[in-house]
Amino acid sequence: MSIEFAKYHGLGNDFILIDNRASSEPLVTPEQAVKMCDRNFGIGADGVISVFPGQDGTDYTMRIINSDGSEPEMCGNGIRCLAGFIAQLEGNKSNTAQYRIHTLAGVMSPQLTTDSQVRVDMGLPKLLAAEIPTTLCPSDDKVIAQPLEVAGQSWSVTCVSMGNPHCITFVEDVAAVPLEIIGPQFEHHSVFPQRTNTEFIQVVGRDYLKMRVWERGAGATLACGTGACAALVAGVLAGKCDRIATVELPGGCLQIEWALDQRLYMTGPAERVFTGKF
Repeated sequence: MSIEFAKYHGLGNDFILIDNRASSEPLVTPEQAVKMCDRNFGIGADGVISVFPGQDGTDYTMRIINSDGSEPEMCGNGIRCLAGFIAQLEGNKSNTAQYRIHTLAGVMSPQLTTDSQVRVDMGLPKLLAAEIPTTLCPSDDKVIAQPLEVAGQSWSVTCVSMGNPHCITFVEDVAAVPLEIIGPQFEHHSVFPQRTNTEFIQVVGRDYLKMRVWERGAGATLACGTGACAALVAGVLAGKCDRIATVELPGGCLQIEWALDQRLYMTGPAERVFTGKF
């Protein structure tokens, strides 16, 4: 059976999009997703995203499978790509559509804007150790500037959940971080029972951060939307940045705002690359 797909990317974080609206049964299994994501023998992507019928009053449901076959709760760049894909499926040419999307991390509300960017209400960050989850602190404590031993070095880390776990550490130079070596050690550290995404942040200014990310289940990627949101929260908690900042990733920049009502808003591009059948 052939499967129609569209390939999208958000700042180089790339995804295979599948129209699964006709059924609640998935067209793609985790094993198939791994094959599709293979960059030598498949289409090549960081993950496969399927759009299902909505539930609990939402317009649609988002499911994502990482390139290793695991299923994360949410993906910031992925949901922007999904919004663009849905607009394409609906034949919406106004580029101003807004959707309520059911995810494993809760309901997200991406909105296409007139400049072909997508602004997403990412909801509220979770800061307690039990919510992330991590055993770095007692379950009811916030995990802020806690020491963590990784690769024979003590790192000061702050943990944030955006519906998925993030471990953030501030460094002098992100380019000097041996990401492929220490990223997996953070991801699989015993203090993170569900593994973790890890962000290394260089503070350029109070309104500008540089970030590299090791994503749980995908490895080093060019961008991570939930990670950029978590990084801003960690920066504010540490007194290192303002509540509105540009986050520069290897694939480009995202605009992140932690509003006074505590909700996070992410704005960035979503671009269709090509369509095909697998």
